[in-house]
Amino acid sequence: MRFTVNRDVFSDAVSFAVKLLPPRPTQPLLSGALIEADGDQLTVSSFDYEVSARTSITAVVAEAGRALVSGRLLGEIAQRLPHSDVEVSLLESRVEVRCGSASFSLPAMPVEEYPQVPRVDSVSGSMPADVFSEAVSQVSLAASKDDVTPVITGVQFEIDSNSVTLTATDRYRVATRSIDWEHRDSGDALTALVPSKIVTEVGKTFSGVGEVQVSIVKDADRELIAFTGGTKTVTSLLIKGNYPPVGRLFPESIENYAVISTSELIEAVGRVGLVLEREAALRFSFAEGTVTLEAAGTESAQAVETVDAHLVGEEMVVSLKPQFLLDGLRSTHSEFARIGFTRTDNPGKPGPVLITSQRSKDDADEKSFRYLLQPNLLLR
Repeated sequence: MRFTVNRDVFSDAVSFAVKLLPPRPTQPLLSGALIEADGDQLTVSSFDYEVSARTSITAVVAEAGRALVSGRLLGEIAQRLPHSDVEVSLLESRVEVRCGSASFSLPAMPVEEYPQVPRVDSVSGSMPADVFSEAVSQVSLAASKDDVTPVITGVQFEIDSNSVTLTATDRYRVATRSIDWEHRDSGDALTALVPSKIVTEVGKTFSGVGEVQVSIVKDADRELIAFTGGTKTVTSLLIKGNYPPVGRLFPESIENYAVISTSELIEAVGRVGLVLEREAALRFSFAEGTVTLEAAGTESAQAVETVDAHLVGEEMVVSLKPQFLLDGLRSTHSEFARIGFTRTDNPGKPGPVLITSQRSKDDADEKSFRYLLQPNLLLR
């Protein structure tokens, strides 16, 4: 194998392929990056039996072939190469990388023992990459970080004939966003529970590719999802298990709500929350014209601040963990946020708080982003 390739293009391809490599692979081979040169194409891949990444770039191939080298090391080398064309060759059991005055010799792993990188030929549907990226950034932060319950560490994809809904929860909050979807196959309803780490990386990586194609495969051999944008593809095994029916937690309508400047409330929460201990909650008292934030911390430290708010319905007092609230406010991606209140059978315990985006004080947004907080669970 021997080829010459543009330094920046090569660095980008290697960086993408090795980004999702596991920090502690179960086998040394699974830490490798597979380099395949043929025709005028160079393909760089990685695969650990659960997640794969593959991309193809143009190169001047003098001798076709393939090689397997340490992915992390190749990635670090590629990022630091001088600005000149890169020459890569396989000589017996070594991969030689030359660029300008820099030269590296890396041990080659046994490529014949490397697993077959998954390939998915069918396409279930597609969506605009920028919209998908925004939806992922709004939803994925609500996924659980606790591996004890794997089913809620993922983002649930629910696909119907013309939309896809992304949902995530960590028991204390639920975030969901619906976006337009163009079916490419039979149009049947589909569901897929995808690890949140994969969804987050795909959202960031594919944000500028124009369109993201999605393939969901469920057969006797495998259950996986593939995301393709341009020449880059990521596949991931799906999380097995039944996702909790969190959709039923959302109220059909809310008559009692407050509209508030998103940035003003974010800044106020940041200030007042300075006196709080780590797991403590902030008290929010909503009245017509204002919301009052109150915090009591250690060593008798206290803080109070008021922010302008437009209230519809009755006055309301709720206590919320600052970070969970800030996550929801920032995810609205709008100038104003609508904070809706629900009731429970117990008058002393308010129901879930629903945060949605709003274009202006009077005009609700139709972005279909919803973020539900459960105050009674947060204060357990």
